[in-house]
Amino acid sequence: MSLDLTIRPMKKDPVRVPSQAGAFWRATSSDPAFIARPPKGTGKLKPGWYVIRTRIVERSGRLAGPRVYIPFPKGGYAESRAVELEHDGEYYRAEVLISDGVDHFRFDPSIYPCEFACDGLSIDELPGNHRRFDTVRDMARVIGRLSPKQLWVWFRLGLQVLFSRGPKALWESAFWALTNHARASVGAYPDWVRQFSTASPEQLASMAADSAAFARPITFSFITPLYNTPEATLRAMIDSVLAQAYPKWELCLADDASTAPHVRAVVEEYRTKDPRIKVAWRERNGHISAASNTALALATGVYVALLDHDDTIPPDALYWVAREIDEHPDAALLYSDEDKLGFDGERTNAYFKCDWNPDLFLSHNLITHLGVYRADIVRDIGGFREGFEGAQDYDLALRFIERIEARQIRHIPRILYHWRMIVGSTAVAAGEKDYAAERARKAVQEHLDRRGVAATVETVPVAVQRVRYRLPDDPPLASIIIPTRNGEKLVRQCVESIQAKTTYANREILLVDNGSDDPGAIRYFEALAKAGTVRLLKDPKPFNFSRLNNDAAKQAKGAILVFMNNDIEVIAPEWLAEMVSHALRPEIGGVGAKLWYPNDTIQHAGLVLVAGLAAHAHLGKPKGDNGYFSRANLLQSLSGVTAACLAMRREVFEKAGGFDEKLAVAFNDVDLCLKIDAAGYRNLYTPYAELYHHESATRGYEDTPEKLKRFQKEADLLRERWMAKLMYDPYYNPNLTLSGEPFTLAWPPRVEPFRPR
Repeated sequence: MSLDLTIRPMKKDPVRVPSQAGAFWRATSSDPAFIARPPKGTGKLKPGWYVIRTRIVERSGRLAGPRVYIPFPKGGYAESRAVELEHDGEYYRAEVLISDGVDHFRFDPSIYPCEFACDGLSIDELPGNHRRFDTVRDMARVIGRLSPKQLWVWFRLGLQVLFSRGPKALWESAFWALTNHARASVGAYPDWVRQFSTASPEQLASMAADSAAFARPITFSFITPLYNTPEATLRAMIDSVLAQAYPKWELCLADDASTAPHVRAVVEEYRTKDPRIKVAWRERNGHISAASNTALALATGVYVALLDHDDTIPPDALYWVAREIDEHPDAALLYSDEDKLGFDGERTNAYFKCDWNPDLFLSHNLITHLGVYRADIVRDIGGFREGFEGAQDYDLALRFIERIEARQIRHIPRILYHWRMIVGSTAVAAGEKDYAAERARKAVQEHLDRRGVAATVETVPVAVQRVRYRLPDDPPLASIIIPTRNGEKLVRQCVESIQAKTTYANREILLVDNGSDDPGAIRYFEALAKAGTVRLLKDPKPFNFSRLNNDAAKQAKGAILVFMNNDIEVIAPEWLAEMVSHALRPEIGGVGAKLWYPNDTIQHAGLVLVAGLAAHAHLGKPKGDNGYFSRANLLQSLSGVTAACLAMRREVFEKAGGFDEKLAVAFNDVDLCLKIDAAGYRNLYTPYAELYHHESATRGYEDTPEKLKRFQKEADLLRERWMAKLMYDPYYNPNLTLSGEPFTLAWPPRVEPFRPR
């Protein structure tokens, strides 16, 4: 069976534009959408495998990321039921499994504003077994990458689906799980690199021509100390600099008294061929800081770029740095994304970084490679300090940022550095060099001391730093607000764990009873109030999470407000001290905790803005899994944190306007965090405040038509208010997906491709 699907705009975007050359569509937002339907009288498509195709011709702007949404049986769409269309040279296509009959699809042609031509879609039924064996094979591949705890979670979820909804639903669930995980596979990165991170010879030539038009033709000086560098890797490093599309550079080499004779021979060979290569031959080995300073003394460029002797950079690296400076002339420090060169020479293990994130930078060296610094400031601060070998670039960056403003730090979300994995190198594992971890800790401690910050720094597992901010001698009162309806067992567990385990003494608990009708719960709540354990506030009005918390906040006595679900259980005794210590920092707004499911998998390690809304980072990761580049275990700023356990100063809450009572159940915490950000504060996630979260135990799930309708209304409100921020989360990365599991690859990335200016 083959059917043509006609398309019409779902809302007001895109719009049809008449033209003598033929009508076309104009998308003016990042979320254009069509409804695609088969001919009248077709009825619902029967369950089975189908292939959907469409031809889309880009006219202007950027067309990227077309996808089709399979509606839920009761209506509505979700990113978890979206399939990305892949281009096969002629058509955009995708194979989909339809388990319940559907009579339409949602079709989003692009994630960017653009103009394009598209007449519709076609759908063809596939043979029954066409995809079955491929799906089983893909499932085995995904399962093979799961930890034992993750396997157990998947097994339990599978059993729940099987016994509650049957084998057909289990098969469909497996398909969507695989669809949303397929692009996360290790084997996907080489394909991604070929498509999105490899400049063609034609593009490089165009970049070279484009460079001549820059308003500020800047010279860059690479700082590269050498010591017994293997010949092949030394040549690869120098060749990668020679291949740069941007021509104004100099390579400043400082040999630190190498004993391998080939080093001098290779360097002299290259130096005689290109005068931009400079070299200093040190007579005595002084280690990396001294050698780096020797190379710095050779530099005449306006900016210096740090390049290790065994690493490489792609040929477009300097072009993108120079272009960023041309567009932002006050930039003083620039850093890019990076990946590794494996033992087989293949690119792997990409680190797609966030924009400037001060707390994450104090946890680990966010800048690393490619790091580019204004040369005059590097000299003013004394260059590289001896005694910090192994963390000399981190120490340099810490001292450097003390001289500039945050707006002068620019992140370039492109892979501009390839870090070679060599046994004994920190490219292999952060803990390879123990001495480096201690020197990194010392560098961060001295940085905080110079700034007059009352904090101590510790080295914690995975060779990262934990910064402990000191509480004042007279810590402020923290008001813990817990709304509930019935739930005696949960409230007992929550309150008793707070009372028995929490070390922070200056606290009060406000228990907000939202119309409980269970006699046992009512008696227990009143007993708590009579004993002075809680202040009991009664509010019998219909449930509205935002209103309940807003009203309770007005009655709270504390300078610190802590919003907590009734299904929270304390794990770490210092949880409240940790959260208050950060909430008291003047630049910090909301502070979120690390929440675990009772089976010791992550429920909350911060929120990232994806799928037009928000998603939990590292959801379901077991204990021992540090998350994407350890971010589940690092103190950091994020766009949002959950209100299941959320602390902030009262003044911050009031300045942001509290929770929006139009958001009765969903997204109120995301909205509040975005308002806090707009007010000039940073939201923070701390992994050192740990609690269990027995999620939605008394509210239940969004699984009825009424709840789904309300959920969709609240989601639409959030999108309307914050669409620009939802499409670009500064604490995430445009090379990472908005539609699948957070911190997996975006196909395509949302980074603007090269176009001559």
